[in-house]
Amino acid sequence: MNLTMSPRRFRALALQPCWSPDDFLDEERFEAWMRGQLEAARHDLAPDRPNLVVLTEFNGLPLLLERARLASRRFTLQGALTLVMFKHLPQAALAARQHRVSLIRGLLLARAPRVAQLYLTVCSRLAEEYGVWLLSGSVPLPHFRRGPRGLEAESGEVYNTAFLFGPQGELVGSADKVYLTDLEGPAGLDLSGGRLEDLRVYATPVGDLGVATSLDAFRPEVVRHLEAAGCTVLLQPDANAGTWTATEQGTPTRRDQPQAWLDSSWKAVQESGQLRYAVNPMVVGNLFDLPFDGQSAIVARAEQAAQPRSYVMTEPRPGFLALMPWVAEGPPEMLRALGRSLAPGSEDLMENRYLSGVLYADLEVPSAAGGLPPRREHEQVLQDALLGRVRFARPRPPGVLWPLLWGVLGSALLAFALRARSHRTGLGWASLASAALAAAVMALN
Repeated sequence: MNLTMSPRRFRALALQPCWSPDDFLDEERFEAWMRGQLEAARHDLAPDRPNLVVLTEFNGLPLLLERARLASRRFTLQGALTLVMFKHLPQAALAARQHRVSLIRGLLLARAPRVAQLYLTVCSRLAEEYGVWLLSGSVPLPHFRRGPRGLEAESGEVYNTAFLFGPQGELVGSADKVYLTDLEGPAGLDLSGGRLEDLRVYATPVGDLGVATSLDAFRPEVVRHLEAAGCTVLLQPDANAGTWTATEQGTPTRRDQPQAWLDSSWKAVQESGQLRYAVNPMVVGNLFDLPFDGQSAIVARAEQAAQPRSYVMTEPRPGFLALMPWVAEGPPEMLRALGRSLAPGSEDLMENRYLSGVLYADLEVPSAAGGLPPRREHEQVLQDALLGRVRFARPRPPGVLWPLLWGVLGSALLAFALRARSHRTGLGWASLASAALAAAVMALN
């Protein structure tokens, strides 16, 4: 790709959508939800320069719910995942046994070919249709390789991966999140952390792009690595699972979340001699029992964004080119109460009434010193899949023993349920599922 020696001028857009389980029940609904975000930004796309559109973290995770309508009606994420697990139990247990991983990771591996095909196809199609450079957001997927039956997971590792697409719909590259939250860790989705040295910078007409997904943007070593690779535009796709006006979780400081958020891309840009800008889109909306909230932002150096502004509950400061307003402004205690009203199960008139929208800013960076890095092997096979040169492997059939095993599991579940009812032990679906799934693994071994 030829990049001229003149400065690169482009428009960056951060999209803040609101999500719900119903957006992921089938291919048509997912594409409609994704397309709706690009359509909302259509009038803000620049006609005279390239456009960079950045979507939100984990916007592919709820695709686990595809064709699992009963799961979408559960009141908790754990309950929904339990029902999804039952729906795909034979394949999940086989994948867990094959790769010697947990059942939840086995589920992710079993669903990966379908999720990858759907997610990547939709993102590629939208990038081409709207003619934009698109950071897709992220989705839990393994690295793929060619196998005898098509594309298959190359190992039992599953990463929180963001994908970058060019304006012709081509897959440019990917970035695996390095630092994981509790939700992503062994007690949650059991994802694998990526390797810091694998994060790359992409010299494009819309800047030298480096991806620091969510928590990665808070880690100085990630920022330093991307700076050393020549990053000028930091991309921070985010999905903050928590009330925005509450205190941060999992840290000893217990600061207000907006105050803590200043330690991510805003701080990185202000303290860097290399970074020029950062784009931080955040998804909002109640997903089962989890609130997702935040304020999307496009950040620049203080001298380029002198107008004082900041997140709610923090002092105004320079450095924000564009900032999504929160639901309201006011004293901290009022905002804390409003945050609780937005959350799942509040039964308040404000429940789930988050703000969504589009931010944009016109940016300029120096001419590029290099070009795009070549695709890695696991990225090239995905591009080949988009071009129809190879297909994803279909799940293996469960085998002849599974009907018998299902009968055993059904009997076990019924026995557990009756025992729980008679003794009023309060066993829930998650407990019953854990016992049944453990029995499945033992039976397979």
